[in-house]
Amino acid sequence: MDPISIVIFIFILLFSVIFHEVAHGLTAEKLGDPTARYAGRLTLNPISHIDLFGSILLPVFLLLINSPILFGAAKPVPVDYRNLRNVKRDMILVSFAGPLTNLILAALAAAVFRILPNISDLGQGLLIQTVSLNLVLALFNLIPIPPLDGSKILASLFGFLDRGWMYAILSLERFGFILLILFLYTGLIQTILGPPLIFFMKLFLGPEVGNIF
Repeated sequence: MDPISIVIFIFILLFSVIFHEVAHGLTAEKLGDPTARYAGRLTLNPISHIDLFGSILLPVFLLLINSPILFGAAKPVPVDYRNLRNVKRDMILVSFAGPLTNLILAALAAAVFRILPNISDLGQGLLIQTVSLNLVLALFNLIPIPPLDGSKILASLFGFLDRGWMYAILSLERFGFILLILFLYTGLIQTILGPPLIFFMKLFLGPEVGNIF
């Protein structure tokens, strides 16, 4: 990637992950937990959300290994699940709010892309990158590996059967980043994300655009 493309990528990534995290906090607040607001995290100010690993080291690592899929993460918004009115149900809603927000952002960018077919090449590139990056963030976070949102959704679903299983899955979070690095380094993440990413790119932007991914 050239320097301008890297700057554009970082800008889109930064605000995509910020919207993702704020969505978690707002949903948790609606369901009874104001922790994110007290922590000053319900803001679009990037300084409040930057995480050393997810916002800086992870994207740089992916660039260095020439990963075909680039993404990052903001500092997780704090949620005290004990404050939620219905822990097992509300944990699913809070966890799904982030990926859903990225899907909405991708859909909005895709709608503009389709409505304005004669937009400049730069504009098309920005919209396509916004769609692809937000789709990657949504799909990546739904993978059931701690500390990703998918692991909390999975834990909540198991919690309906046995609360012990829920806590057992959540307890794996301290090992999550080791698993993520292994998945990234071995290319398994690309194998997992590739097919659904191509499917949604074709669905959102049309088969001609989707086929380039």
